[in-house]
Amino acid sequence: MSSLPWIQHLILAPILLPLLAGAVLIPVNAKRHGLKFAIDLGCHLLLLAAALVLFWQTDQELWPGSMGVYLAANWMAPFGIALVADRLSTLMLVLTAVLSLAALIFSHHGWSRIGAHFHSLFLFLLMGINGAFLTHDLFNLFVFFEVMLAASYGLVLHGYNTARIRAGMQYIAINLAASLLFLIGIALIYACTGTLNMADLGPRIAVLAPEDLPLLQIGALILALAFLTKGAMWPLGFWLPTTYAAASPPVAAMLVLMTKVGLYAIIRLWPLAFADGPLAGFGLEALFWGGMATLLFGTLGTLAAQEPGRMAGYAAIISSGTLMAIIGSKQPGLLGAGLYYLLGSTLAIAAFLLLIGLIERIRTPGTALLALTMEAFAIEEKPEEPVGVGIPAALAFLGLAFAGSALVITGLPPLSGFIAKFSLFHALLNGSSTVPLQNGGLILLIFCSGLAGIIALMRFGVRTFWASGNIQPPSLQHSEALPISLLLLLCIAMTIYAGPLFDYLGRVSQDLAQPEHYVEGVLSAPVIAAPAGARP
Repeated sequence: MSSLPWIQHLILAPILLPLLAGAVLIPVNAKRHGLKFAIDLGCHLLLLAAALVLFWQTDQELWPGSMGVYLAANWMAPFGIALVADRLSTLMLVLTAVLSLAALIFSHHGWSRIGAHFHSLFLFLLMGINGAFLTHDLFNLFVFFEVMLAASYGLVLHGYNTARIRAGMQYIAINLAASLLFLIGIALIYACTGTLNMADLGPRIAVLAPEDLPLLQIGALILALAFLTKGAMWPLGFWLPTTYAAASPPVAAMLVLMTKVGLYAIIRLWPLAFADGPLAGFGLEALFWGGMATLLFGTLGTLAAQEPGRMAGYAAIISSGTLMAIIGSKQPGLLGAGLYYLLGSTLAIAAFLLLIGLIERIRTPGTALLALTMEAFAIEEKPEEPVGVGIPAALAFLGLAFAGSALVITGLPPLSGFIAKFSLFHALLNGSSTVPLQNGGLILLIFCSGLAGIIALMRFGVRTFWASGNIQPPSLQHSEALPISLLLLLCIAMTIYAGPLFDYLGRVSQDLAQPEHYVEGVLSAPVIAAPAGARP
């Protein structure tokens, strides 16, 4: 083979497109908002198209083993940098493209115009996220994490105010500490195994000398702490609710996805490194109990939260805790339902965070105080016109969008949140008359977290839409309503097409349960042969 087919080069597109577009936008005059947005939007549409093509390519098994491998600089694995597109990574690429497109459109008439380099930072954030999903090398995973985080630092502080600066400094300090742990962890792993290629780790660990195992365990533990800090595991995720509440709505929506990148890294790395050998299943039990503690923390935080941004933050913590417990449970049948839950909860929480920016237009400190006072003293409000009052279109949209996102977040029927939790309960019960204690505890916590979400969101909805007095309909842009509608419509589509989606996620779970196929596909990927007569 003297050259790669064009489809193989498409694996680079999710990284190169935002890098080039972001660099092009840096020197563009800050006053040219329309041009900046047009370039950014065009890049996002190309990213979505590339992600969908890669998604189709892997699922239809048009590549050997349903996996495309791109060897950078034509260096064979494990010596060179390998980028890998498989069912799981392309699914995450599609989710990233959809969510970032919604956040970008939402920011068009407001948030993107505040800072000079919003679009460049947003695109560099995408580059880091996409690179983390595609890379197959621990050091390059660290590089992409840092690109993602460096861009997020600027975005969290975007449109700065006192609360945003305070939350941003905390966010930066925590993530810098996590990055240091990340670097120490991969250094220790490399010292023990002599490789950072994920596919090469498992075979190296299997033949590792017993005296080297403790150092490897320490390195893996430190690396896991870095991933779980970014994934908001208790007590490492204390920063998340404050950051979500302070960040601008489009940035907060992207932060929901960023908490899943650390969990993705564990789902990707642990089956490859610790499936067999002397450290089989290393750390998974601790991950399960850490997920349970995170679930409990998120549940209590949801009940205590009064501000919608903090509610959304605790909902993201509940989502992360549920996924940690699923990964740590070592039950392959749970993973498909867990991934379905990941998709639905990410879309719904992101939609809710975007919606908060619109709801704040009808909430003032005075009306919020009035609602709290009426609730505390059981004061009845008697409307002047008990019947015949129409609901303005803007308020109707806000109410319906709030109800839709709340249904998915809390897991109430009939939307995708209910299907996700029902499938999780079904897999945990496993059709058995006796349920293991840890499965029963997880079911109870998931149920309680949903109940806490119902109480908190219903309380917020009543205070906002009913007990706040005479609400003036806000002015909404089409670019603000469209992305929220898109995300919620995707949740509805997940409900309607739950069967085909679960079939796909079942194939993803099977791929992850067979790491040997993944290892063989990466390590046996051929390099491009030099043309005849070329100089060596």
